[in-house]
Amino acid sequence: MTDAITAERAVPEPLLSAGAVYADGSRGGAIASARAFTADFLAGAPAVLPGPVAAERVELAQLVVSELVTNAIRHTTGPCRLLLELCRDALEISVFDQEPAAPVPRGHDPRRIGQHGVEIVVAVCESVTVEPAPEGKRVRARLSLRPGHAGPADRRHRRTR
Repeated sequence: MTDAITAERAVPEPLLSAGAVYADGSRGGAIASARAFTADFLAGAPAVLPGPVAAERVELAQLVVSELVTNAIRHTTGPCRLLLELCRDALEISVFDQEPAAPVPRGHDPRRIGQHGVEIVVAVCESVTVEPAPEGKRVRARLSLRPGHAGPADRRHRRTR
């Protein structure tokens, strides 16, 4: 009898991936560019998925990307890198920057103007993690591609009958 140990990846290999680097000096241009990059990337999804990604999911992906890239540009120095990884039923959105400190979500305050980015990302994504990277950190958000799928915050506040 032979014992065998097999290893499987905890997260499956992405079906499609692409990345871009944005310099901190480009500010507004970087955010618009990152949103367009995300829309173009998801437009290529039918090549590896059974069909197109719903418009609602594309818009949410653009929102998450713009919030994460905005945080990286405003609150860190140096360029940031956006990595999009398309999985069977989700989009992994990662932003790498050179600041090792994790973003700090603020408590809910409807009177506060601005600084709601992390709240928004957490509300619409299945998960958000911050991981150390060789030169800073990686903020990774997993967005479901299933139409109408709610993020953790939406599920928490949904009533059941």
